[in-house]
Amino acid sequence: MTSRRPSDAGASPEPLQSIVTTKLFPPREAGRLLPRDHLIAQLVKARRHRCVLVDGPAGSGKTSLVAAWRRELLALGFDVAWLTLAPDDNEVARWLDYLLASFSEVDPTISDTASQLTGRGVDSEAVERTLIALVRSIAARPREIVLILDDLHSLTDLASRWALQWLLDQGPRNLHFVLVCRGAPPVSLSRLRAQHSVFELGFRDLRFSQGEAEAFLKGKLGAIDRRTAQRLYELTDGWVAGLQLLSIGWSRKRDLRDTKFVSRGQIQDEQSFTDYFEHEILSKLSKAEYALLEAASICNRFCASLCAALLGKEEDSDRIGSLLASLVTQNVFIIPVETSDRETWYRFHPLLGEAMRARLRQHPEAQQLQYHKAAWIWFRDHGYVDEAVRHALSANEAAAAAELLDQYGQDLLARGQFRNMNSLVRQLPEQEIQARANLRLWMARSQLLARELDACADGLRRLEADLPADDASAQFALALVKATLAVACDDTDAAMRVLPQMLHPPEDADPAAIGGRDNILSWLYMHRADYELARQIQLTAPATRADGVPLLGSPGGRLQGRCLVGLSYALEGQIIEAERIYRDVLYESEQRGPSCIDPACLAAALLGEALYELNDPSAALQLLEDRVDVLERVSIPDSVLRVLSVLSASHWLAGRRQEALSYLDRLEDYAVSLKLDRLLAYSLGEQVRRHLEQSEFEAAKRKLATLEDIGRTHPKSGSHLGDEIFIIVARAQVRSDVAVGRYEAAAARLGPLIELCEARGHQQIVAMLQLQNALAAKRRGMREQAGEATLAALRLGHRLGLVRSLLDADASALDLIRWCGDEFGFDVLLSFYVERLRDAEVSAQTAAPTPRGDGAESRSAILDSLSDRELDVIRLLSQAFPNKKIARALGLSPDTVKWHLKNIYGKLGVAGRDDAVARMRDLGWNADGAAASTS
Repeated sequence: MTSRRPSDAGASPEPLQSIVTTKLFPPREAGRLLPRDHLIAQLVKARRHRCVLVDGPAGSGKTSLVAAWRRELLALGFDVAWLTLAPDDNEVARWLDYLLASFSEVDPTISDTASQLTGRGVDSEAVERTLIALVRSIAARPREIVLILDDLHSLTDLASRWALQWLLDQGPRNLHFVLVCRGAPPVSLSRLRAQHSVFELGFRDLRFSQGEAEAFLKGKLGAIDRRTAQRLYELTDGWVAGLQLLSIGWSRKRDLRDTKFVSRGQIQDEQSFTDYFEHEILSKLSKAEYALLEAASICNRFCASLCAALLGKEEDSDRIGSLLASLVTQNVFIIPVETSDRETWYRFHPLLGEAMRARLRQHPEAQQLQYHKAAWIWFRDHGYVDEAVRHALSANEAAAAAELLDQYGQDLLARGQFRNMNSLVRQLPEQEIQARANLRLWMARSQLLARELDACADGLRRLEADLPADDASAQFALALVKATLAVACDDTDAAMRVLPQMLHPPEDADPAAIGGRDNILSWLYMHRADYELARQIQLTAPATRADGVPLLGSPGGRLQGRCLVGLSYALEGQIIEAERIYRDVLYESEQRGPSCIDPACLAAALLGEALYELNDPSAALQLLEDRVDVLERVSIPDSVLRVLSVLSASHWLAGRRQEALSYLDRLEDYAVSLKLDRLLAYSLGEQVRRHLEQSEFEAAKRKLATLEDIGRTHPKSGSHLGDEIFIIVARAQVRSDVAVGRYEAAAARLGPLIELCEARGHQQIVAMLQLQNALAAKRRGMREQAGEATLAALRLGHRLGLVRSLLDADASALDLIRWCGDEFGFDVLLSFYVERLRDAEVSAQTAAPTPRGDGAESRSAILDSLSDRELDVIRLLSQAFPNKKIARALGLSPDTVKWHLKNIYGKLGVAGRDDAVARMRDLGWNADGAAASTS
């Protein structure tokens, strides 16, 4: 089950490259055919339009013109992303990868967040989440950014077209589009046209005028009389490709006055171009030149060493490089492409490429297959796994393609290329996947990432039945994925059952697998409250293979391990130490990019929890609010629970009740969608608490009844899940008993509950329960017991470094602590600790948002900045609709509602739902959509 590399077979592959970088740059010589100053001037004037459409047939100079305009935009301070599309981009996962890569060429931070969502599914909601993350990053930039999509007609995939349409409709104001295509674009521009936000150039605009044609021909030929220039112009009707082609033929004549060839017919379309090109150009090429072009035509791009391999003449790479340069000089429609690679890459002019491929298809299939075979071997040896797999499949060598992914898969995963790997695997025949345990395991991991948990479990069951019992490597890899699935399902008991199979990894286990195993072990040991053992796994010297190579794990795995060390300290009460570790891990993870998204998410979730506990809810909100969408999609359930709980509690502390409850609703929806009963129970338990705090007893009673039903489904049984749900239900029942004065019932529940939490190592909960126990005793007139329980809670809280946990235990917690101090007194340590708690409560009470005043003109400008859709969202907000209900009412996805809310909050200058509704009321807006008089 090791990841075998091609070097095992004698090849020397370069670092893997999963993106064809030549698609991210314009042709080098584009725009140098002739300065089109009047068109460039029009485009510069239209630069702030939402969309520019350049539409014309092949060879009409579209790409050359837009590439020249790109240089002008860069000089004007615009950011410009370029993407040339090809027929093999017709898969939404691949299209998104290239879209993000094009923006990354401008600035990697633009695509960072969106890239972190790669591999998490390709359904419409998963695609939309990626697009939302992208447009948020673009909206945050101060500069205008232009996305140029060349050869857009190649995009025929419906899901990819939908994604582009979404960007056109929902993108921020500083994002502009340039669509370069043959014929009508594959998206609707009707709404933008109605808004006068589209500037269009068609074939009539792109054709050379007679004067431009003459200038162009003089530039190519040095001298030409006006009459001949006029004749050539008439033959081509100003079509750039036709003029260029005729100029090549003319330049090859010995006598410039020879006009016989111009009477052969007009060259004003693709078929006449092909006929003329074959007769006047291809037939005149040398045998070596023709063979070179024919072989290269099977590739979307080519370079000298690739062409040498295709021709079976690797030793002639330098000569072939000179030949390619010569063909460029001869203007034989071969175009160099800008790239960061060492070699010079080329692509065919579309018309020449189509002509050459048509000729190649006339050759025997065996010759075509031989070219594809040479191509996949060359691309493999140079680390271009994407193109290697595609050419192997074209060569009818599906087994070789599968073997490539078997060899390279782990490397792609380590680089964060989840979606690209998934895209490549889906192209393989099913029998090739089923024949390789590594690929079947990858499919299971892919399903895990996409949250297809049932499909993952089913695949693992079938794989387990097929694996030989004595294949230690395969069995270990399977156990690791099973444990990971159990964690993703929030099923600690299932993960514990797999624990014995993970304790003794085989000697040939790869480092990433060992690192993942160690992290799962640490997680499980912490659930058993064995914090020292959890740390030892991460902090001891790494194991080594038989050959002495240390098993260090992947960078992301090691960072996750450090995060778990921090969590072990936090659970033991060393919150400050844990916070430092979380911060370091978060910084390093973000520096490493998408390949370290998992540790970044874990660190952010745990750091947010630590910040809230240390009474810095505003910092917790600032850390988590912008990350919550990504965290919810890529984190394990326990992290999602921490994040949404902290966000809810932080908003509640700031007085934003709607926002706080909406995060609990969001947690409930998440838990229901993934069938996670522990998380559902937690959400319901917190909702019971919040309703009780607002004296909404009937609502609390309904939520408690639902929670108790879950408790009956998972009775206390010594299992992790049963005991955890029992604790959640019992805590909600205690709060309900205290709220309605059933202090005897509360005390009866608290004793066994505290005992169970102590046994399971939940010391933070024990401190809170002790304070509630003290409150129940005090209200029953049991002063001594109340004082002892309060002191026990304070000593434990002091040792653990708790702040918010004690203050949140009950609304009257601080009053109880003051009473205990007055009645029994505190020693020096507890006195200092109680002062910290008092200061924390004061700072929380003074953190409420301050009302702002606006003049009538300012109020009007703010209201005018809100779109009709945003006003619809605000109207439903004022009725306390949760996000999911708003989405259903307006026919939107929940993620689009979140995107609108983000924009609304930014325009209103508020932090949440309650503030938004209050702000709109201050601005004179009412729920009927009318603005009140500002006089």
